[in-house]
Amino acid sequence: MAVKEEVVEILNTIIGEDISDQMDDDFFESGLLDSMSTVELLLDLESKFNIQAPVSEFNRDEWNTPNKVIAKVESLIG
Repeated sequence: MAVKEEVVEILNTIIGEDISDQMDDDFFESGLLDSMSTVELLLDLESKFNIQAPVSEFNRDEWNTPNKVIAKVESLIG
């Protein structure tokens, strides 16, 4: 499975709904993600992709849409 599909699957699970038609919507403005679900997202992404995404270095503006999460994960994978 490609990174995009895997990230969307993780997001769908955490958010509890299909976000595939909301790829540029801001999670935080819409209330779909809060601080706890953000930590869960980072931990799931670290586990799934064997990447390091420390909460201490988390910049909300770089992770606030599904497309940005996908891009960030791809950049961390290398």
